[in-house]
Formats: sequence, C-alpha cells, structure tokens
Amino acid sequence: MAFFVFSLLEDNWEGMSGTYMGKTWNNIEYFFNLYEVDEPRTILYIMKLYESILVSFRSEEAEKRRKAEKRKSSSGGGKNFTHNVTG
Repeated sequence: MAFFVFSLLEDNWEGMSGTYMGKTWNNIEYFFNLYEVDEPRTILYIMKLYESILVSFRSEEAEKRRKAEKRKSSSGGGKNFTHNVTG
C-alpha cells in the first residue's frame, strides 16, 4: 500500500537545475482516506524512508552524470581538425 500511495503523489523538481526534491505531500491525507489505509502512521513512515532512498539515489546519479560531462568537456571532447597548409 505504501508504494502504491507513494506513486500517486506528485514529484517535486527544483526549477533551475532540474534536481529531484522528493514528493509533494499535500494530498497524503486525501489518499489515505480514499483508499481507507488502516495504519497511516506506519505507511507514512515507510513512504518517507523510500523517498529518502530515492532522493539520495537520484542525487548520486545526477552527480555521476555531471562529473562525466565535465570530464568529457575538459578532455577536449570536440572534433580535431587537421589543416594542410602549403607554401
């Protein structure tokens, strides 16, 4: 139930950098009532743990991509042109 309700929540992304910030929790009580969740405190605890893991994972992946792009650009990743000049 925790993962199902978690999937219904809206993702929250930081606008300028596109960083994943987690879920928007405004509608959690609505979903708990709608799906008649028996133990909302326990389900919420599981959801927050999962969110923490997910945010950390996505942050690490973004950092890996950023470092790879930096290595690519600093290693002269552009095309090498050879000019034959005579005379």
